[in-house]
Amino acid sequence: MDNVVTKPWGNETILTSPDLPYTAKILNLKAGQRLSLQYHDQKTETLTLVSGQARIILGNSVDSLTTTDMQVFQGYTISPNTIHRIEAVSDSIIFEASSSEQGTTFRLQDDNSRKDETPDIRDLPNRGWPNE
Repeated sequence: MDNVVTKPWGNETILTSPDLPYTAKILNLKAGQRLSLQYHDQKTETLTLVSGQARIILGNSVDSLTTTDMQVFQGYTISPNTIHRIEAVSDSIIFEASSSEQGTTFRLQDDNSRKDETPDIRDLPNRGWPNE
Protein backbone atom coordinates (compact mmCIF):
# COMPACT_ATOMS: atom_id res chain seq x y z
CA MET A 1 0.00 0.00 0.00
CA ASP A 2 1.47 3.33 -1.08
CA ASN A 3 0.18 5.81 1.47
CA VAL A 4 3.06 8.31 1.27
CA VAL A 5 2.18 11.60 -0.41
CA THR A 6 5.05 13.80 -1.63
CA LYS A 7 4.68 17.46 -0.67
CA PRO A 8 6.90 20.46 -1.50
CA TRP A 9 8.02 20.61 2.14
CA GLY A 10 8.67 16.85 2.53
CA ASN A 11 6.00 14.15 2.67
CA GLU A 12 3.07 12.86 4.64
CA THR A 13 2.25 9.28 5.49
CA ILE A 14 -1.48 8.70 5.80
CA LEU A 15 -2.24 6.11 8.46
CA THR A 16 -6.02 5.86 8.04
CA SER A 17 -8.42 4.90 5.30
CA PRO A 18 -10.27 7.87 3.71
CA ASP A 19 -13.68 6.39 4.55
CA LEU A 20 -13.19 6.92 8.31
CA PRO A 21 -14.56 9.99 10.15
CA TYR A 22 -11.01 10.90 11.25
CA THR A 23 -7.55 11.08 9.71
CA ALA A 24 -4.12 10.32 11.17
CA LYS A 25 -0.92 11.37 9.40
CA ILE A 26 2.79 11.63 9.97
CA LEU A 27 4.30 14.77 8.44
CA ASN A 28 8.00 14.72 7.58
CA LEU A 29 9.16 18.30 7.14
CA LYS A 30 12.59 19.14 5.80
CA ALA A 31 14.68 21.74 7.64
CA GLY A 32 13.87 25.27 6.48
CA GLN A 33 10.56 24.26 4.87
CA ARG A 34 7.09 25.33 5.89
CA LEU A 35 3.49 24.49 5.23
CA SER A 36 1.10 27.00 3.69
CA LEU A 37 -0.27 29.79 5.80
CA GLN A 38 -3.77 28.34 5.78
CA TYR A 39 -7.05 27.71 7.47
CA HIS A 40 -9.71 25.02 7.15
CA ASP A 41 -13.40 25.84 7.04
CA GLN A 42 -14.46 22.47 8.53
CA LYS A 43 -11.45 20.47 9.69
CA THR A 44 -10.22 20.38 13.29
CA GLU A 45 -6.71 19.04 13.82
CA THR A 46 -4.22 18.41 16.58
CA LEU A 47 -0.54 18.61 15.67
CA THR A 48 2.19 17.06 17.84
CA LEU A 49 5.93 17.42 17.33
CA VAL A 50 7.49 13.95 17.62
CA SER A 51 11.08 14.89 16.81
CA GLY A 52 13.12 17.80 15.50
CA GLN A 53 12.56 21.50 16.01
CA ALA A 54 9.57 23.35 14.58
CA ARG A 55 7.52 26.48 15.12
CA ILE A 56 3.77 26.84 14.90
CA ILE A 57 2.19 30.10 13.79
CA LEU A 58 -1.43 30.64 14.89
CA GLY A 59 -4.02 33.39 14.89
CA ASN A 60 -7.57 34.44 14.12
CA SER A 61 -6.37 36.93 11.49
CA VAL A 62 -3.19 37.60 9.55
CA ASP A 63 -2.63 40.64 11.80
CA SER A 64 -2.83 38.61 15.03
CA LEU A 65 -0.45 35.72 14.28
CA THR A 66 1.82 34.48 17.06
CA THR A 67 4.82 32.19 16.67
CA THR A 68 5.55 29.47 19.25
CA ASP A 69 8.38 26.95 19.41
CA MET A 70 6.65 23.56 19.42
CA GLN A 71 7.40 21.31 22.37
CA VAL A 72 7.89 17.58 21.79
CA PHE A 73 4.77 15.53 22.57
CA GLN A 74 2.58 18.56 23.27
CA GLY A 75 -0.65 18.74 21.28
CA TYR A 76 -1.57 21.95 19.44
CA THR A 77 -5.26 21.88 18.51
CA ILE A 78 -6.42 24.02 15.62
CA SER A 79 -10.12 24.76 15.28
CA PRO A 80 -11.82 25.54 11.97
CA ASN A 81 -11.06 29.04 10.62
CA THR A 82 -7.88 29.39 12.72
CA ILE A 83 -4.99 30.55 10.53
CA HIS A 84 -1.91 28.39 11.00
CA ARG A 85 1.43 27.30 9.58
CA ILE A 86 4.27 25.05 10.70
CA GLU A 87 7.91 25.89 9.98
CA ALA A 88 10.65 23.28 10.37
CA VAL A 89 13.79 24.62 12.03
CA SER A 90 15.43 21.21 11.61
CA ASP A 91 14.15 18.02 9.96
CA SER A 92 10.97 17.38 11.93
CA ILE A 93 8.36 14.68 12.35
CA ILE A 94 4.86 15.82 13.29
CA PHE A 95 1.89 13.62 14.05
CA GLU A 96 -1.50 14.95 12.92
CA ALA A 97 -4.85 13.69 14.18
CA SER A 98 -7.85 15.40 12.65
CA SER A 99 -11.43 15.19 11.59
CA SER A 100 -11.76 13.71 8.12
CA GLU A 101 -10.37 15.51 5.09
CA GLN A 102 -13.42 17.62 4.35
CA GLY A 103 -14.26 21.16 3.38
CA THR A 104 -11.73 23.56 1.90
CA THR A 105 -8.17 24.38 2.91
CA PHE A 106 -7.70 28.06 2.14
CA ARG A 107 -4.07 28.91 1.41
CA LEU A 108 -3.34 32.55 2.26
CA GLN A 109 0.37 32.17 1.44
CA ASP A 110 2.16 29.26 -0.15
CA ASP A 111 5.85 29.07 -1.04
CA ASN A 112 4.96 26.92 -4.05
CA SER A 113 1.95 28.90 -5.32
CA ARG A 114 -0.47 26.05 -4.65
CA LYS A 115 -4.15 26.91 -4.86
CA ASP A 116 -6.82 26.25 -2.24
CA GLU A 117 -7.59 22.56 -1.73
CA THR A 118 -11.29 21.94 -2.29
CA PRO A 119 -13.25 18.70 -2.01
CA ASP A 120 -13.52 18.63 -5.81
CA ILE A 121 -9.76 18.59 -6.37
CA ARG A 122 -8.68 16.58 -3.30
CA ASP A 123 -6.95 13.45 -4.54
CA LEU A 124 -8.06 10.93 -1.90
CA PRO A 125 -8.93 8.05 -4.28
CA ASN A 126 -5.40 7.98 -5.70
CA ARG A 127 -3.54 7.61 -2.43
CA GLY A 128 -3.05 3.88 -2.73
CA TRP A 129 -5.78 2.51 -0.50
CA PRO A 130 -6.78 -1.07 -1.28
CA ASN A 131 -9.98 -1.85 -3.18
CA GLU A 132 -10.36 1.64 -4.62
